[in-house]
Amino acid sequence: MTKTSAIIPVERIQKCILLIRNHKVILDRDLAALYGVETRDLNKAVTRNIERFPKDFMFQLNKGEFGNLKFHFGTSNWGGTRKLPRAFTEQGVAMLSSVLRSKRAVDINIAIMRTFVRLREILADNVALRRKIEKHDEQIKYIFKLLGQMLQEPEKPKEQFGFHSKKSGKKK
Repeated sequence: MTKTSAIIPVERIQKCILLIRNHKVILDRDLAALYGVETRDLNKAVTRNIERFPKDFMFQLNKGEFGNLKFHFGTSNWGGTRKLPRAFTEQGVAMLSSVLRSKRAVDINIAIMRTFVRLREILADNVALRRKIEKHDEQIKYIFKLLGQMLQEPEKPKEQFGFHSKKSGKKK
């Protein structure tokens, strides 16, 4: 176990990563909690260095996106939020390391970067698996068709040529 994983579990960081505007992001309040600072202090540091955070590094949520988050997570978590949250992409989180210079911030940034890399690896593995499945899709469908046929009850033989069994008492 590395020192950074002792500080913050990877699973906790993964839970903070959201998909917004087709970007994997972490919200300012979640980053502040990870860094152990107040959200307002994190945002003040960002505002003082705003030129380091272009739109592909950080963006502010609109009212609709914020409303969706409140609905998804419940309003009680958001308290008296007056400003719309900021969302930081992986590059924005990396840039935070140049703005927040505490030892904890550096350790947390390393853990977050490793988590983003791990998520990319997981997604790549899933894409490779999906391609393998698609490649064998027809074979898999055929196997399931055969299995379905094998599991069906065999049809009872129909009487042929008007012959009846002796048990029924009817003539042949």
